[in-house]
Amino acid sequence: MTDASDPGEKRRPGLARGHAFDAFDLTTVDVDGADGAIEMEVTPQVVNSSGALQGGLMATLIDLVAGTVLLEGELGPQRGTTSDMFITFLDAARVGPVRATAHVLRRGKRTAVVRVDVHDRGAEDLYVATATLTFSVRPTGPPAGAP
Repeated sequence: MTDASDPGEKRRPGLARGHAFDAFDLTTVDVDGADGAIEMEVTPQVVNSSGALQGGLMATLIDLVAGTVLLEGELGPQRGTTSDMFITFLDAARVGPVRATAHVLRRGKRTAVVRVDVHDRGAEDLYVATATLTFSVRPTGPPAGAP
């Protein structure tokens, strides 16, 4: 999304100027068989003192892609609040971009469960993290395809 006050500024919809996500170089990508995927560049702004993507920022990426996939689906758009997030960090992401790929495991009227796998695409697709997230959900509109 472009902010009308600065024609060249790229911004995520609904976020205020200067939001923390402005430091992330994020791109939505299509992945066959996945419910959603986002890639993030590994830049000096997001690495820790050992040169790897900071774990808390990887957790933020995981939460972002998992929440994003809930906005679509056969039960209609759902807003989710993360109620549980379990992450296993497997290796360091140092090259980038990292790709977080989400799969909805369960989508109900009150809860949803999403699995996210993270790979360092620039390091021969190194598997760097896996996560399972549980969301408390509520509908935000009619089901997809409803009149």
